Amino acid sequence: MTLTSSGQILPGQWLGVLGGGQLGRMFCMAAQSLGYRVCVLDPADTGPAASVADRHLRADYTDDGALAQLAALCRAVTTEFENVPAVSLERLARDCAVSPDAAAAAVAQDRRREKRFAQECGLAVAPYQVLEEAADLARVDPALLPGVIKSAQLGYDGKGQVRVDRPEAVREAWERLGRVACVLERWLPLQCEVSAVVCRGRDGRSVAFPVAENQHRGGILAASIVPARITTALANRTRDAAVRIAERLGYVGVLCVEFFVLPDGGLLVNEMAPRPHNSGHYTIDACVTSQFDQQARILAELSLGDTRQLAPAVMLNLLGDLWFEQGRPRQPRLDAVAAIGGACLHLYGKFEARPGRKMGHVTILGTTLDDALARANEACAALGLEPVR
Repeated sequence: MTLTSSGQILPGQWLGVLGGGQLGRMFCMAAQSLGYRVCVLDPADTGPAASVADRHLRADYTDDGALAQLAALCRAVTTEFENVPAVSLERLARDCAVSPDAAAAAVAQDRRREKRFAQECGLAVAPYQVLEEAADLARVDPALLPGVIKSAQLGYDGKGQVRVDRPEAVREAWERLGRVACVLERWLPLQCEVSAVVCRGRDGRSVAFPVAENQHRGGILAASIVPARITTALANRTRDAAVRIAERLGYVGVLCVEFFVLPDGGLLVNEMAPRPHNSGHYTIDACVTSQFDQQARILAELSLGDTRQLAPAVMLNLLGDLWFEQGRPRQPRLDAVAAIGGACLHLYGKFEARPGRKMGHVTILGTTLDDALARANEACAALGLEPVR
């Protein structure tokens, strides 16, 4: 592949992505808008990313032959989900640049390592205890109840989590989760939950997007409000903490760090995602450069883009539940949403709607945050969603 003297990958060349979901789709579109061709490795025969990619390698993520093909075609490869097998990243790294690398991804793939790492960075986390074997259940700290048990690995969108309020419930929850390694975390009263998306290049330069305030329903992100309704000082602390994590990890790529904000202004690291994040989707329409543009720029070793927000925004997730009413298929009123001033509708090209499945999102821009919230709640009313608070 032809490179400039600085190591940049020139437009017209190939970038790769492991994973075929909507994050991969939006990465493909961003990379293609910069002039790159994109190859997706994904075991599904169809999918959001494969439908827009220039090439689709249909194979398992650990298929050595497919990984060799991907590395031979692409000078640099990224991921679109956090649970890519580390062995795949290590295999690719022998022949091409990989971001994030296996070591950084491994920290975010395990809640035990994630929490320890945040503490090593001098950041606070919610009080917790690791549960790895039956003997640990007899040593549960009563001060952690009521709490929530979270599987150490493979949990997302509320999966692998169980609320508990008494010692017997801890054992029952651990059994229900399959007796796998878990963390028991104290359930805390919160002012809100926020997230910061950090982009860090191979040269060590980092930039961060404005902090998003996130609202969840059923463990799944429902809405992101940007800028977050917190003080400027707290927003700066949040961004600084996320950048510190990225720098201490030696991270290269796009990283999202989620935080709990306590009523007294305390800030706790919740979890991190080594990829673009649902709460960063607003950047596509509301910022000079999107999180997916940044992902492509980092992979090609271009300069990082401007993260300035151009307008206040509210992002609403569109889940498959909207395509059903009392168990019967229906068509949600997307036309009414598209007619709202400032509404930017994004559908992911998924052919089958299922409850809880992310089918798309809509970002609503406003002249002020109150204006964006009012327009977002027009969309909620049209779709039958709970209003954004």
